[in-house]
Amino acid sequence: MKLGIIGGSLLKELGELTQVIEEKIKTPFGEPSANFIMGKINNVDIVYLNRHGVDHHLAPHQVNYRANMFALKLLEVTHIIAIAAVGGITAKMSPMRCVVPDQIIDYTYGRLQTYNDGNDEEVKHIDFSYPFDEELRKKIIRAITMASLDAETRATYGATQGPRLETIAEIKRLQQDGCDIVGMTAMPEAALARELDIDYANLSLVVNWAAGAGVADGQFAEIISMDEVKQRMSAGNAIMEKIVYNLIAQLD
Repeated sequence: MKLGIIGGSLLKELGELTQVIEEKIKTPFGEPSANFIMGKINNVDIVYLNRHGVDHHLAPHQVNYRANMFALKLLEVTHIIAIAAVGGITAKMSPMRCVVPDQIIDYTYGRLQTYNDGNDEEVKHIDFSYPFDEELRKKIIRAITMASLDAETRATYGATQGPRLETIAEIKRLQQDGCDIVGMTAMPEAALARELDIDYANLSLVVNWAAGAGVADGQFAEIISMDEVKQRMSAGNAIMEKIVYNLIAQLD
């Protein structure tokens, strides 16, 4: 097994990597977000990538997801854990809650979402009924339990375009559609991983109520404080790092 870890707003680096190598990868689909950081933790081969770039200069809709995922495939990554900061929509998805979603609804647009466009070969259809790998999800859930943390393990991730946050009306729509959390990066990452036969799962941390959802009995009354969001993401880095290390410990 070779484990790919995709960070972004959360988990901007891994502190315990040994035998570290940094490599720039070229792909037929353009430039990935950043150089790939490779090394070992507990004798497990690790490849780390920040999807937003080292300086966090790439907005969610600007990320070259196809290049990122193709490069991970070239590096022989077999499993990917994707870290994300999200907004909570339903009552249980309160700030600082860990979530391991099992479903996605995709609201993004204009993103290059497949490797099956403009090619000369037969189109490869994928079964995407279950967008996240169940065995990898179980390992993440076990890692959260090892950290003595609670988590929501059944949730639908609504993937929106960004980089702006959503309106109250948009969050109400997502809620009516069955979304529990809202983020901006799980698609097309998850679908591209499936096309490349890489096992992929998402680990999210709720850093705010989406458009004030969950406040005042669901009356959508609170304006989101970006300072509070940044504080929660700062605290969340240590939480995500601990969970990732617990996951890796299961792979040794």
